[in-house]
Amino acid sequence: MLIKEMPMEERPREKLWERGAEALSDAEILALFFGTGRQGMSVVQLARELITHFGGLRQLSRASAEELLTVKGIGPAKAAQLAAVFEFGRRLALETYNEMVIERPEDIFSLLQHEMQRLAQESVRVVLLNQRKRLIRVEEVFIGTGNESFANPAEILRRAIVLSAQSIILVHNHPSGDPTPSHADHKVTKRLHEASALIGIELVDHIIIGSPSPAHPSGYFSFREGGIL
Repeated sequence: MLIKEMPMEERPREKLWERGAEALSDAEILALFFGTGRQGMSVVQLARELITHFGGLRQLSRASAEELLTVKGIGPAKAAQLAAVFEFGRRLALETYNEMVIERPEDIFSLLQHEMQRLAQESVRVVLLNQRKRLIRVEEVFIGTGNESFANPAEILRRAIVLSAQSIILVHNHPSGDPTPSHADHKVTKRLHEASALIGIELVDHIIIGSPSPAHPSGYFSFREGGIL
């Protein structure tokens, strides 16, 4: 069923025009990208089924093309559209921060949360900043297996030196959603802090990205906010 064939009150496009994009549900937003449903099911119903199948938008964004194709009505074209949507959001976030001063943990969380919360394994990244604390680049320095990761301070600082970074922020995710730092996280932070001080590069923070919960309403842990740095 095409969107234009749906009853007027169910059309996401008309709702967007009348009430704004914020009035749309997650399924209705996806429906606008898809445009068509499948036989016997409207595009909005298909989008709802897709979100339910994967357990939410975050889990959906983690799905591979092969996993998406297991849902009836999602072919290569719709799978490619989904991949493009999530990649567009990631690039938009990076572009927004290119002209901003980055110092607060909230800045980093806003910059990387959508991408890193999607990951099913740990990813360690270094945010490289110039002397005015403006973003130079975000580089991935390690991909973990399971819930374990390792970051080599020498490799991190080598990249900072090559790109003339004056300060850095270490960031990694906990796929479990709990951003509580482990013993290994404390150890890596201490080693990197000591090594960076020796060569005159400031370690601004180490941030662990998880998901909001009653124990961690912000969804992240900051070593600087915690008084460890």
